[in-house]
Amino acid sequence: MDNFRDLAGPGGGYRTADGRAVQTGVVLRSNALNPDDSDFAVLNGQGITTVFDLRRTAEIDRAPDRVPLGANYVRVNIMGDAAPNSNAAVAESLSSPQQSRALLLEANRQFVANANQRAQFAALISDIGKAEGRVLVHCTAGKDRTGWASALLLTIAGVDRADVIANYLLTNEYSRGAIDAKVASVSQDKGADAAEATRVAYGVNADFLEAAFDEVDRVYGTFDNFVEMGLKLSPETVQGLRAKLVV
Repeated sequence: MDNFRDLAGPGGGYRTADGRAVQTGVVLRSNALNPDDSDFAVLNGQGITTVFDLRRTAEIDRAPDRVPLGANYVRVNIMGDAAPNSNAAVAESLSSPQQSRALLLEANRQFVANANQRAQFAALISDIGKAEGRVLVHCTAGKDRTGWASALLLTIAGVDRADVIANYLLTNEYSRGAIDAKVASVSQDKGADAAEATRVAYGVNADFLEAAFDEVDRVYGTFDNFVEMGLKLSPETVQGLRAKLVV
């Protein structure tokens, strides 16, 4: 689980606009929970009370979570089961990095533009606010669906956009070994162009996350409007979430 980390970020938590900090140990983010026995023992020691799995059914069938002992398991199928593959798996089949980039830009726009996906993200954010104890949010690679969910949480908490993007880009560091190994394998099997398409697909770029924020601005004008009208979260839900996330 190379992309397992604390949403609060390094250095004791990102600072918020009012001078406070995101509280560590409240929300964790990760790729799929497929630990070996040694890592599972470490996972069990994290005090996780709820796991939110954002994957499609086909993704879960291929690699079911190994849920920490005693934790509640909650499915939030962000993208639905219309397509069987994750964005990365689809992008891997493309022949150029430009195609992979276009796919991931559009996927991030759809997190905002697609009403069903907005509703799933809204349910996730609301459930995190109500959950007791430490929660973990993940998808397959821990970067696209989990990346936007993390961006929503941090922005609602009052974190500056630059730090939100910095948190998003940490996937390229945490998952570097896995990305490099996948790229090397594809390069050997399919050649250089496919390998570069795969590198784009399995990593993150600031432009991908910005595509979602740009869609927010285009349709709703401000992030606060998006929270109210797009996600339809009540002021009480937002205030409760901020109280949970910020110290």
